[in-house]
Amino acid sequence: MSKQNKIIQVQNIDITISQINEMDYISLTDMANAKEGEARAADIIKNWIRTRSTLEFLGVWEQMNNPNFKVVEFDHFKSQAGLPSFVLSPGAWIEATNATGLLVKLGKYGGTYAHRDIAFEFGSAISPVFKLYLIKEYQRLKEVESNQYNLEWNVKRILSKVNYTIQTDAVKDYIIPHSTLPEAKKSLEYAEEADVLNLALFKCTAKQWREANPQLALQGMNIRDIASINELAVLSNLESANADMMRNGIARNIRFQKLYEIARYQLEILNKQDFLKSIKKSSPDIYLEDGSQNQLPE
Repeated sequence: MSKQNKIIQVQNIDITISQINEMDYISLTDMANAKEGEARAADIIKNWIRTRSTLEFLGVWEQMNNPNFKVVEFDHFKSQAGLPSFVLSPGAWIEATNATGLLVKLGKYGGTYAHRDIAFEFGSAISPVFKLYLIKEYQRLKEVESNQYNLEWNVKRILSKVNYTIQTDAVKDYIIPHSTLPEAKKSLEYAEEADVLNLALFKCTAKQWREANPQLALQGMNIRDIASINELAVLSNLESANADMMRNGIARNIRFQKLYEIARYQLEILNKQDFLKSIKKSSPDIYLEDGSQNQLPE
């Protein structure tokens, strides 16, 4: 399954949720399967969208959230709603009105999708009970994601501090005493050594990153703030390895080559596995999505 797709189970029916432009869209096709089965899913959606109450709801949602919504075309559809001859498909609605609340996807996870606000409304067409269970399972998913984000943030904060003192102490003890910089500028050695690690891991210096990401830099962020957990784990190891090489008097250019090789090797290994799932829980309140068991292994 794509990283952008997630599945929740509502009354034993798998419902796909796809993230598009950082917004959740829920599969109406999957939801319709809960009522009549796969063969009738498209008809259920078409019958739902052609009613006046649905069109009014969709129209209001679009006008609130979509500045490019074509109101004139919407009014035409609304005037036809309720007539026996009136037929409307999601694709026709999207094409005519430039709607964004619905979308039609092709491929493995294809079908008709709707923004969560609209999907919850469609849930009423399935049954009030189904709608309530859908909302409940969606909220549970959001809680899981929130806890996962909080855990990831805590892990990043911890990793960013691990071995930092070892690195700075090594610079103070083994680099600065031999630095050829004027006394007032010897503190620049700390930044130089930090950039050795940045180049080895991220392939750019802190200054290069700021120049390439001015908006993030204005927010006070740096290259390590947006690093993944795997990258921060490797960075921690690099800091320790770099400190050992400083202590042994190894030249900076040679240290850089060794650190670059270490970074590539360790990232390749860590990126093959889910690092978060290997972290022990620090609290019973922290849990991650893991199939049916939303808990980290003890």
